[in-house]
Amino acid sequence: MIIVKTREEIELMRESALIVSKTLGMLAKEVKPGVTTLQLDKLAEDFIREQGAIPGFLGLYDFPNTLCMSPNDQVVHGFPTKEPLKEGDIISIDCGAIKNDYYGDHAYTFAVGEIAPETQTLLDVTKESLYVGIREFKIGNRVGDVGYAIQKHCEDRGYGVVRELVGHGIGKKMHEDPEMPNYGKRGRGKKFLEGQVVAIEPMINLGTHRIEQHRDGWTITTLDNKPSAHFEHDVAIVDGKPELLSTFAYIYEALGIVSNEEDEFRQKPIVL
Repeated sequence: MIIVKTREEIELMRESALIVSKTLGMLAKEVKPGVTTLQLDKLAEDFIREQGAIPGFLGLYDFPNTLCMSPNDQVVHGFPTKEPLKEGDIISIDCGAIKNDYYGDHAYTFAVGEIAPETQTLLDVTKESLYVGIREFKIGNRVGDVGYAIQKHCEDRGYGVVRELVGHGIGKKMHEDPEMPNYGKRGRGKKFLEGQVVAIEPMINLGTHRIEQHRDGWTITTLDNKPSAHFEHDVAIVDGKPELLSTFAYIYEALGIVSNEEDEFRQKPIVL
């Protein structure tokens, strides 16, 4: 069952989402060669608690950390480790926070120093596909419209779209209805509703779409060991249109990136 939110609840969810956005913005300055993902995990936990929130992943389904840290060929759900990041790596950081009983859930794939051009293009296309999908999250459309748009954008460029892992509704639970696949057919699936909030999160591979789950029950890698990228936003339907609750603006401020990619999905500008 889809749980729609009131305008007041959506604003509470925006607060949770922005705490996660600020956390990723803080981490953006720290992602560099020589840093371990366990160090980043500790920074994130401390920062989230300083904001008056609770880490959303810590203990969820018995996950032992604040961040899912997935380097290179890891798709999602990787554990933070003592292994230092290296020049040329990529690292997908997925983060959650709870405030006012509502979850925020947000992900970004960072380059560690200079990365291979083909890997950079994978990151660019995956992030593009996120907004292509968000554009279809509106009244009059269905779940399949979002999935179709993401799938076509990525597969037309030769990338593999992961099938087994999907986006989701979000609210007082991290995972609510509906599931939001990154593939699908137009006009199929549940209708979108005013006040609905979802996490849209393309997980796109440089090679095959096929994946492998490791014996730890969490870590997932690409079957061909080629890189994978992951970007995620929390989005509400407000006045029939998609409204971003999360933002990459804090990341971009930290990295010196100028972008207007979010403008069409935001009624009010983000004040940094």
